[in-house]
Amino acid sequence: MLGGVIGGYWSDRSGARRPLAAGVVLAVATLLISAAAESVWQLAAGRFLDGLAAGMVAVSINAAIAQSYPAELRARMLSLMSAAWIVPSLAGPPLASLIVEVWSWRAVFYGLAALTAIPALVLVYVLGRRPGSIGDKPPRPALLPAIAVSLGAALGQYAVSGRDWWHLASGAVALALVVAFVRRLVPTGTWRAAPGLPASVLLRGFASGSYFTLEAFVPLLMEVGRPVPTIIIGISFTGGALAWAGASWLQAHPLAAVPRHRLVSAGASVMGLAVLVAGSALIGPAWLAGAAYVLAAVGMGLLAPSLTLLALGHAPADRQGQASSAMQTTQNLGQITVMAVGSALFTIGSYPATFALLLVPVLGVFLLAGRTRAATPVPAPSPVASPSA
Repeated sequence: MLGGVIGGYWSDRSGARRPLAAGVVLAVATLLISAAAESVWQLAAGRFLDGLAAGMVAVSINAAIAQSYPAELRARMLSLMSAAWIVPSLAGPPLASLIVEVWSWRAVFYGLAALTAIPALVLVYVLGRRPGSIGDKPPRPALLPAIAVSLGAALGQYAVSGRDWWHLASGAVALALVVAFVRRLVPTGTWRAAPGLPASVLLRGFASGSYFTLEAFVPLLMEVGRPVPTIIIGISFTGGALAWAGASWLQAHPLAAVPRHRLVSAGASVMGLAVLVAGSALIGPAWLAGAAYVLAAVGMGLLAPSLTLLALGHAPADRQGQASSAMQTTQNLGQITVMAVGSALFTIGSYPATFALLLVPVLGVFLLAGRTRAATPVPAPSPVASPSA
């Protein structure tokens, strides 16, 4: 969350190339810090810095796409970004497990650092040859609100891990920090879903909260609630990666002419169906939970890039980094909030209450999708013939 704010404001101030390059180089450094960890605190520091780098990279990539490509090509670039996840998501986990078994966990971090170093150097070289100036009046980064909200999010996650007074106090402080400072990180009107950029930013949080909470509870259901063979779980997650990339390709090619807010509605509809299918796995075949995860990935593949394109389109040219940062903020808060409430409901009422909760943000996306509608260009008036013509 903090890295996203830094990357967004930096992208608007001097162009996306600098924060993108800095984020990738920092990612290599954090892998080396984690690999050399002699204590859990050093490992935690490495993972914290890795989150900082990841936030900078994710936001800077969106800003770079907005700054470097015309509107008609941005959907294809986001589709390519989704496709880039396929091979790592399929090959990464089994390779990492094999390396840990035959060597050590440190080798995983060192290997990733080596694999990332060369592309990082190439990226720094290529981006360093391109102009980076964006605006004459760079905005001031909202670092204090970003730190406060990040701390609140961390305390909120800690608060749901216990039931004593200390955890309750942590939750209260977390809520106070988020409520007091988050408005500085999102566009005015976000919490009332004002048309345009505010609604696009808000709905990204709704969708991410529902999807990533489903992503957490589906494997729990298939491992503990309604156990299935391990291969079914693996196929589900492989199918999810392929489904997201495939749906993202659809929104950029066959469905490119469809208005973006309609793709948002369609994605929300598919996600709602996925939640219902996941709930049916409680009384029907357990493998339906895996199918629900694949369906949800289809919905997000349509919905997520469409909301990104809408947000970038609504934002002024010199504030597209901030728009991307705001989406990152609501995405993280949406995940944390829905996951926390879902976990509490799971403790009280088990799976049915949790799956019922996930329908609420999905329904919100469906009902409010029209507020994200892009403005339709007004055609120029046709020339009127003169009386003497």
